[in-house]
Amino acid sequence: MRIATFNINGVKARLPRLQEWLADDPADLVCLQEIKSVDDNVPRAAFEDAGWHVATHGQKGFNGVAMLSRQPLDDVMTGLPGDDADTQARYMEATLGGVRVASIYLPNGNPVGTEKFDYKLAWMRRLTARAKELLATERPVVLSGDFNVIPAPEDAHDPAVWADDALYQPESRAAFRALVHLGFTDAVRLVQPHGPAYTFWDYQRGAWQQDHGIRIDHHLLSPQAADRLTDARIDRTPRAKEKASDHTPVIITLADP
Repeated sequence: MRIATFNINGVKARLPRLQEWLADDPADLVCLQEIKSVDDNVPRAAFEDAGWHVATHGQKGFNGVAMLSRQPLDDVMTGLPGDDADTQARYMEATLGGVRVASIYLPNGNPVGTEKFDYKLAWMRRLTARAKELLATERPVVLSGDFNVIPAPEDAHDPAVWADDALYQPESRAAFRALVHLGFTDAVRLVQPHGPAYTFWDYQRGAWQQDHGIRIDHHLLSPQAADRLTDARIDRTPRAKEKASDHTPVIITLADP
């Protein structure tokens, strides 16, 4: 099973680029983030006509997550438990082939020192609580998405540039480590323990052309999923296209049980 995560930065704005990428059959399940559309306005037919099953948890103008699957999804759940007052569309889960997968768009948190950063950290605590519940099922679990966290200095071309950013704050990185230390495996770092493995390049200052990137899109695997991991790779091809998302897909492959 191949599972991809891709912050598409507007599913309607990037639809031609997304269709091109999907036509190459990159994955069996694609977790999308930042679709920036309410459910009724997602261009479902464009995907369904190409053989994809579509599940969405959208929001007007910003946020929003989705899943595109080659086979029907089971037990679709939308919204991160733990705060009934939270209306931001950032989380969904579904099961495919016995693997429980979450599509995650974690809050950015900027600027630091505001309620937005507090919301980010509170959201991460809720995610950790949900991750504990998923681990307790002792089934294969994959947490996929844009975590908006740079885990370590080597995950940024120039860490100093991000020193004051919410993505690189000690609290953000500690919360990410706490999540991993529950028993999850960072798929990319299992395959490539060291060195640049960027997934995001800003549109400004020639970041893409100079490869001044950061790694903020992750797959975290439960022990049962990590045992089946055979590959994890970053597909940089979509980022090089015109009118591309500022993120690029990360794809993992799990062996059959």
